[in-house]
Amino acid sequence: MKQIQVLFTIIFFTLLCLTSCIREEEQADTPTGNFEALWHIIDNRYCFHDYKVQNGCLPWGKVYAKYRPRINDGMTDDQLFEVLCEMLAELRDGHVNLYTSADVGRYWKWHEDYPENFNENLLKYYLGTDYRIAAGIKYQILDDNIGYIRYESFSSGIGNGNLDEVMHHLRLCNGLIVDVRNNSGGTLTYAERLSERFTNEKQLVGYLSHKTGNGHNDFSTPEAEYIVPSQGIRWQKRVVVLTNRTCYSATNTFVRNMKAMPLVTIMGDNTGGGSGLPFSSELPNGWSVRFSACPMYDAGMNHIEFGIVPDIFTSLSTDDVLRNKDTMIETAREFLNK
Repeated sequence: MKQIQVLFTIIFFTLLCLTSCIREEEQADTPTGNFEALWHIIDNRYCFHDYKVQNGCLPWGKVYAKYRPRINDGMTDDQLFEVLCEMLAELRDGHVNLYTSADVGRYWKWHEDYPENFNENLLKYYLGTDYRIAAGIKYQILDDNIGYIRYESFSSGIGNGNLDEVMHHLRLCNGLIVDVRNNSGGTLTYAERLSERFTNEKQLVGYLSHKTGNGHNDFSTPEAEYIVPSQGIRWQKRVVVLTNRTCYSATNTFVRNMKAMPLVTIMGDNTGGGSGLPFSSELPNGWSVRFSACPMYDAGMNHIEFGIVPDIFTSLSTDDVLRNKDTMIETAREFLNK
């Protein structure tokens, strides 16, 4: 079994054991009790407290002082949900969600407050109508002999047989564009499986830790994460990975992996981040909360929670859109054709 998969399995069972710590302090099923339960779950198990404060977020103790006065046992469920969601939004984390039978509390400003740098309608001018589809991947050879791969979501599976066919079909191309813009994540296994096609040797791509106690800095020693070369067909030429702010979660990890690979250039805008492996717990009233429990880092032990900086910045031009051109794809083609 691959090292990263083994590591994730170990982390899963470790966190499973820690759930008893989260639920040790029982609270009453009242608005006050549910507030206290949620605040303590995040205080004990959320993994980015100090890092978020360093980047302008309110310290979690001050968050308590800000929101506790708004809670009273006479409030409705809708009112309680609104206050709890506002409190969680102080973390600025798209992996933090509050789930009820009526709604899902979420934080989406990690991409909503930034240029989109993607236009779905432009892709038809590059993919055409005769593009190929291999499971979750669409792919085409552009008219300048540059290969183009579009992976819209890592929730869409891809097998090694699919990737062998894709790599074989594109093998004579002069370079390759891997477009993961607007891919907001999915399954890490698929992100890893695609990454394996771009290295010929075992490659250090980052580190991962997990919480070991209730303190904000109680973490295990960071464990190295590696990408091992695929046993199938591997790409041997230059690659551009196109990114924008909506590259999140598993896609953020994919970009981290690819940034460590030889012959790969990351081009576009900062990714959206989302590096904490999510975990869930439950409030006394049955609502569930998901939160980041395990921090992930790049190969230089830098946090990637707030995104990854591209090697080359480029953005979508309004003038190009009016000409049915995708500025970012065109910049990548020019780069690969040099």
